[in-house]
Amino acid sequence: MTALRRVGVLLMFLAIGPLAGIGRADPVQDTMKQWLADTASQSTIAPGTTITTANWQQYKQYMPVGMITLFQGSYFWKMPSDVQIPIGPTVMHPLPRNYVAASEKYGAQTRVLHNSDGTMGMSNYIAGMPFPNPEEPDKGYKILANLWFPGGPYLSVLSTESGLASFCTADRFGNSACTRTSVVYRQLAYNWAPGLPRTDPQASGAWFSEWLMVEQPEQSRYTADLTLFWQDLGKMEDSYVFVPALRRSLRLSTSARCAPLFGSDMVHDDQRVGYNGGLSLFDAAYLGTRKIIALTDLTNADGAWPGNYDMPLGWSKPSWGPWSLREVDLIDVRRVPSQQQGYCYGSKIMYVDHQFYHQLWEEVYDANMKLWKIVHIGLQPASLSAGEEEAPYGGGIIETYWDLQNDHVSHVFTANADGKTDGLRFNKNVPAQYDNVTRYSTPGGLMLIMR
Repeated sequence: MTALRRVGVLLMFLAIGPLAGIGRADPVQDTMKQWLADTASQSTIAPGTTITTANWQQYKQYMPVGMITLFQGSYFWKMPSDVQIPIGPTVMHPLPRNYVAASEKYGAQTRVLHNSDGTMGMSNYIAGMPFPNPEEPDKGYKILANLWFPGGPYLSVLSTESGLASFCTADRFGNSACTRTSVVYRQLAYNWAPGLPRTDPQASGAWFSEWLMVEQPEQSRYTADLTLFWQDLGKMEDSYVFVPALRRSLRLSTSARCAPLFGSDMVHDDQRVGYNGGLSLFDAAYLGTRKIIALTDLTNADGAWPGNYDMPLGWSKPSWGPWSLREVDLIDVRRVPSQQQGYCYGSKIMYVDHQFYHQLWEEVYDANMKLWKIVHIGLQPASLSAGEEEAPYGGGIIETYWDLQNDHVSHVFTANADGKTDGLRFNKNVPAQYDNVTRYSTPGGLMLIMR
């Protein structure tokens, strides 16, 4: 090959190389485009219908991709032969009136920011739902922001007095184990609830804190995890763990955000609304709106683990309550390009309830865009304290993570010792000792454990 010809080939390569990259197939996007096409014709499902393995294909246009995958049975985790999904009427539980009022008052002024390094952000956010009527441009990111700032309780507690949270795991061989924890979740800024300052005087720059401590098994007792989410949306969350053997707390490195939480299939970045790391570090493509069957009126878990699950899959039993059709917005959540290197997830498809903006289902893909986890989220409305209405979620939750690549499953739920999902306490109904910002929302509070 002559020198001139080599130069010509090199110039051609440089010319078409970037275009070839842009045209590269995206298996996640391809999957969702096909699903949207397959579910384009939707009407309704009559209450009283029960979906089983015999008739599921009649209703698959109302099933998220992951549920269809479980019914198809192409992985180790598959629907049991006796599965029953009872369908009831769709019930609309309104958001708390003070949250709605704050959304109406401040929502019109909130703006999406595009930073020079490719990260995202918001300006002028005060309280309530940042974008009450999300539209393009940046519709997917606006929906993501609505998830980030929810309309549930400002203080949620699970304790030995009322009931504990559970992280229960199982593998393909039937081995199972449970870790039970106490929990204190607190909103520290952007408050909208009556009687609260907009920002807690002890917030120290945080807007939300999550505190969990192992109560069982005994050999792991007092191990605690604290995560702080910052008002500066470009700042990654800070995570701390208290190690009983050392009698001290350690600040976790940023790489630990992909580490399992209490040995489950949930990682640190699955906490809160299914992604962490600072809202600015993610973007979300809006894919469309559909109706799916979901479990949003969870009544009880009736022996949550290992009792009333349809094993080995770990599917819910009809006694948990009826499923219903919910309109959802689909978003494809990914780290912005500058933050993707070394991150555990390549994409997370979220099915977000169109009324109250909480995800009901997820499909999680690894860095190579291969399907990794299927996530189902069952919700229970919350009865807030006197003077506040019921919230459409926050009263109890059951999350199931099916790891398709490792044949592992985790159930994370708030059912208390007798199996009823009423262990959570909210706001002013929280026992006084847990309404303590220093103890449960600061790194220094971890040092008070075991004293």
